[in-house]
This record gives sequence, structure tokens and C-alpha cells, in this order.
Amino acid sequence: FLFGEVCVVSFAPLNYHAVSFFALTALFCLWLHSPSRKHAAWLGFAFGLGLFGAGVSWIYVALNVYGGMPMPLAALCTFLYCALLAAFYALAGWLQARWHFSATLRLLIVMPALIALIDWSRTWVLTGFPWLALGYSQVPSSPLSGFAPVLGVFGVSWLLAVAAGALALMLHYRRQYRVVMFCFGLLVAIFFVGGLTKKIEWSQAQGEPLKVSLLQGNVPQEMKFNEQRLRTTLKTYLDLTEKSSARLIVMPETAIPLMQDQIPPDYLELLGKAAKKNNGDVLVGLFGNKRENGKLEYFSSVMSFGTAPTQSYSKVHLVPFGEFIPFKPLIGWVYDKWLHIPLVDTSRGAIDQKPLNVAGQKVAVNICYEDVFGEEIIRQLPEATMLVNVTNDAWYGQSWASQQHNQMSQMRAIETARPVVRATNTGFTSIIDARGNIISSLPQFSVGSLDGEVQGMSGATPYVRFGNYPVIFICASLLLAAIYLGKRKVA
Repeated sequence: FLFGEVCVVSFAPLNYHAVSFFALTALFCLWLHSPSRKHAAWLGFAFGLGLFGAGVSWIYVALNVYGGMPMPLAALCTFLYCALLAAFYALAGWLQARWHFSATLRLLIVMPALIALIDWSRTWVLTGFPWLALGYSQVPSSPLSGFAPVLGVFGVSWLLAVAAGALALMLHYRRQYRVVMFCFGLLVAIFFVGGLTKKIEWSQAQGEPLKVSLLQGNVPQEMKFNEQRLRTTLKTYLDLTEKSSARLIVMPETAIPLMQDQIPPDYLELLGKAAKKNNGDVLVGLFGNKRENGKLEYFSSVMSFGTAPTQSYSKVHLVPFGEFIPFKPLIGWVYDKWLHIPLVDTSRGAIDQKPLNVAGQKVAVNICYEDVFGEEIIRQLPEATMLVNVTNDAWYGQSWASQQHNQMSQMRAIETARPVVRATNTGFTSIIDARGNIISSLPQFSVGSLDGEVQGMSGATPYVRFGNYPVIFICASLLLAAIYLGKRKVA
């Protein structure tokens, strides 16, 4: 449990990348000497509970402070969710003890493959929540992040786990010189190759550098849908837009907390006029809506106004419990009685949406935590020349959630070799270059405009072309081969 908790400091905002390496080594050593499958599962569960309990406990803030759920129930729900995430590590612990593997097979093949596969499986089980996948702990400065353009974040998770397994094997066979030297060589090779891969230029400049303004309105979550605050919100974003000289101006997710047809037409005209004077466009976060078959549907959307024709993107990957109600017939009553979250039943946008052609660039827009799913981001690539993320992490208060989210955007930049610009309501508003480095950012919980230049890029990394398939294939093949060898040994 303590090793899991300590592992959190390897992620943003602390970024002590080596800590996850040593924490994982400790877990592998404990697994190796576990007396039973049940014991190994409990060790994995304890590690996971420490990791997620310390790393994503900010879910409580959304439920209690802004969702209105009573404190005891919010605490219980947060604990149960962390326990559910910890169950993935419990499963890995049980599986690695399931067959009679040698120490070498377990530490270098089985455990690393399982770590990568459970990190990946969290992207789709129960609609997905890959927060704190171990590969993110290496962004952006660790040599291991050099593998991200090739194998993605889960490839980084796998190689981090292989390195941890090599160190654990050195400790296990510390008196056997050949084994120690082999493991040491493997460690050096992994980090050396990762460092070399970081130097590869995976993309090329496309067009002239683009001047951008990222607007941060800092609207408190409890005031976001308050009618009395609405006038101030509209004025804040209009003022920031009119003061900007950038060709591309970006507002946060649902910066305008109204349905598209409720927004005064003259307001949108003023936004478009301000963008046109810069020969550019403004991207506005709002609620798109349409009526189909007598039913009103609404979407979390981004619309462009300015010199280019008006275009839009609607969010595809919705947040369960926040933007749609899973198992609504069973748990819908919880929202009626305990939770007070507005606009909780939004519709999904089309899966095949194209980049927006604005400000002379092809911009792949993603909304909120869509950018934690790398395989979904690459749908708009290699056509897109830059990535734009708009989000509102005000739900999580003064926690580490927004910095962790920004770190995942840094991983998307490395995987795709594209710059990422992030406009957020309360922070972390930032400009990230194509190597995942934060060029500039705004202080959290402040009103302002982050101005800078971004260079659009073209080209395709291996990850853009193949997504997560290579690392899934590698890890699954290694695991199956180890199981085969383990069974042969028993026979």
C-alpha cells in the first residue's frame, strides 16, 4: 500500500520519474516471494489501492463539493471506485502466480506484460479510465518517453516494468555474476535506446508559426450555471477575445454555459468579428443542440467563428456519471436524490469527425478527458497539424487532477509529434510542443490569456499509424509464450 502511495509522486506535479521504477521493483519482489495466488492478489490490490487512493481521491471533491452528495456517501463511493481500479493490480498479481514460472520468466516477461495489459484494459473496461497508467510517470524528461512515438504510453508502461523486473532479478540473483551482468546490460540498453529514440524527428514543420491565445475564465464550478453569473462570464470571454491579436483564439470546454440556440446572435457575431480582425478564428466551447424525431439532443461542443466557415466538433467519449448515466434504470434514482449535476445526459458526437480547418491549420479538437485516450486522438491524424484540448477541471478543486491531466496531454504530444494547446476554465492552461515540453502556462485559478506561438507539424509516428496494436500484440504473445513454457516445465 505504501509503495503504491509513494508511486504517485512520479506523476505530475512532482514528476520524480524514478520513483515509479523503484516502487514497481518493490512490488515485483513481493510478488516473486508471495506464498500463494491469493496472497499475490492481495499484494496487488494493496499496491493499487495506495496508488489510486493517493492519486485520484480528488473524485471525492466532484461528488461532495460540486455534486452535492453527502460526505459519508461521497467518501464511500470514492473508496469503492479506487478499490475497483485496484482490482486490476489484484488480477495481475493472481495471474502472475497462476502458473509455475521461473523467476526469470516472471520478472522479465510475465509481470511486465501484465502491467502493460492492465494499464491498457483500463481504457475500455466500463467505458475507460486510464488515469495513472504507469507510462505517464515518465513524461516528458525520462529516457523511456522516447518510446512513446513508437509504442505509445502502454509501451512505456511495459518497458518501465521490464526495467523494474531486471532490477528485481538482479536483487534475487545478486550472487550470480552472469545474471546480474545480463540484467544490468538490459537496464542500460532500455534507457540508452530510449534516449536515442528521443532524438528522432518524427514530424516536420507545416506552414508558418501560428500565434494563439488560450483563454482562462476561472469561473467557479458552483457558479458556472448560475444565471446571475452568466452576464459576467459572457463579458469576460468577450473582453479577452477582443483584446487578443492572435490568429487562433481558444476558449475552454463549455465556456459559454448555454445551448447554441440560446446564445444571443449578436454575441457570436462580436466573437467572430474580433477573430476576423486578426485574419483568424475563435474556437468557442458551448452546448450544441438539435431536435431529432421529436427528441432534443445536446452535445458538449466546440464551434469556430471567424474567417473560416463555421465548423464544429462534438464530444465523442463521454464521462460516465458526469455526462451520461450508465445503467440508468438501476441507478438513475441516485441522481434524483443525491447528486445535483447539470446536463448529465448529453449525446455522443459522430466518431468520424474531421479536423477543423481554421487559422491556416488543420486542428484536431478534443474535449476534456478525451485526450487521455491516445487511440481515439489518432483518429484525426495524420491529417491534423496540431491538437487542441478544451477542458474544465474546476470539478476537482485545488487537487493534482489538472496537472495530471496536463501530463497526459504531454504524452499525446509525444505520441503524435504534434503540438498541443490546452484552454481550461481554471487551469492547467498550457502550450505544449511536439516533444511534450511545456512551453508556457497560466497560473491556476486566475483569469487571463496565454499568448504564444505554435508550429503546426505534419508526418506520422509509428503510433499514429498503428496505435496500441503493436504493444498489445507483443505483450499478449510474450505472455502466451511464457504460459506455454511454464506448462512444459510442469509436464
